[in-house]
Amino acid sequence: MADSSFAPRTATVERTTAETDVAVDLTLDGDGSYDIDTGVDFFDHMLDLFAKHGGLDLTVRCNGDLHVDDHHTVEDVAISLGQALKQAVGDKAHIARYGHAYVPMDDALARAVIDLSGRAYHRLDASFERETVGDLSTEMVSHVWQSFAHHAACNLHQTVLHGHNAHHKIEALFKATAQALQAALYRSPDHAEVASTKGTL
Repeated sequence: MADSSFAPRTATVERTTAETDVAVDLTLDGDGSYDIDTGVDFFDHMLDLFAKHGGLDLTVRCNGDLHVDDHHTVEDVAISLGQALKQAVGDKAHIARYGHAYVPMDDALARAVIDLSGRAYHRLDASFERETVGDLSTEMVSHVWQSFAHHAACNLHQTVLHGHNAHHKIEALFKATAQALQAALYRSPDHAEVASTKGTL
């Protein structure tokens, strides 16, 4: 729920290359509303979950070269989403900065830890026994979050602690990251204006 004492945090990113045409509308202090169409159905499902469990209002459209494969579409959406987050979060005044979450999904358990530090780093510890889940290549899961973290300028560590079903493991990762991000984005007048001894993030 948005704090009415703060201005809304929103962003719109449009990114066009020879491979994809992407548009992202993001509201950080939303109610989890989503309208996603990337052309990669399983990725759409994961972004739906990300918005819902992160309290984000998110609209994504992508027209990509899926006749090649899913790589360019998934990568460019992740880049655009990271850019939108960086734009929407602004000067990061009064945010918690750090967030972490554990999320189970049946047999799978995932952990995500995030720092909206202004410095980009990503690590994913996970393995997937299948090459694809639906129409998403499982090798793209790490690439999604690497691209997102780089363009959002955040520090993101993700771990699948256990599990055997690839769908469940990926879903738990997206949900845990959404919950961790929501915690990091939380604003309160009681928080320091900027959560850094440097005075800036």
